[in-house]
Amino acid sequence: MNVRIPIHRAWPGPVAGPLDDETLAALYGRGDRPRLRVNFVTSIDGAVALDDYSAGLSGEPDKRVFGLLRMLCDALVVAAGTLRHEGYRAVRLDETRRAWRRAHGLAAYPTLVVVSGSLRLDPAQAALADAPVRPVVLTTDDATAPAGLTEVADLVRCGTGRVDLAAGLAELRRRGLDHLLCEGGPQLFGALTAADLVDEVCLTVAPLLAGPGAGRITAGAAGPARDLPLRHVLATDDGVLMLRHARD
Repeated sequence: MNVRIPIHRAWPGPVAGPLDDETLAALYGRGDRPRLRVNFVTSIDGAVALDDYSAGLSGEPDKRVFGLLRMLCDALVVAAGTLRHEGYRAVRLDETRRAWRRAHGLAAYPTLVVVSGSLRLDPAQAALADAPVRPVVLTTDDATAPAGLTEVADLVRCGTGRVDLAAGLAELRRRGLDHLLCEGGPQLFGALTAADLVDEVCLTVAPLLAGPGAGRITAGAAGPARDLPLRHVLATDDGVLMLRHARD
């Protein structure tokens, strides 16, 4: 039996009763202009992973919102290192979510976008080889593609030495991929923040103390702090908080 842990809205204006998927989708929404949304889960002491994997922090409510955010986006953006480490599979949705997308004028599946400066990718990895929509790889002008990669993915070359994320995102939007969901990892999140490309952060806070050792959800060179107002707080009966911060 599939037992769901109820999700409630705690702020603003607490709403009586648990939220269904339709209400959750409306709360997160797609907006009326292009945006880059970042989604992470963390412990209460700021760890990005438990036992070296983010799955250790993610429970059923987080996975539910995780799936809804994928349903809402045009493209899912992920760093190559995260793709490898987390063992990404092909980005697929169930029939209910595909039907929702079709009803809202979207393609049945979001496009996977991988950011890789080195092109150290395995064309046989399921995320690429079994993708229902041909993936896009943002890479550098001088990276050498491994054999077979161009057979399963489109390469977008933007920048020498490192990926020019602003140029890469502009190309995605030229292709009609306006609503982007980034699932990390920390280095990519840090680079997107430094380039002032992050419009929204959805953060699940698991009620766990991970202790020393794990990194933060962001990494890389230091940069200026940026305001990102809080838009809603959701809470579950098992103590999980889900925060949504977004630009005006």
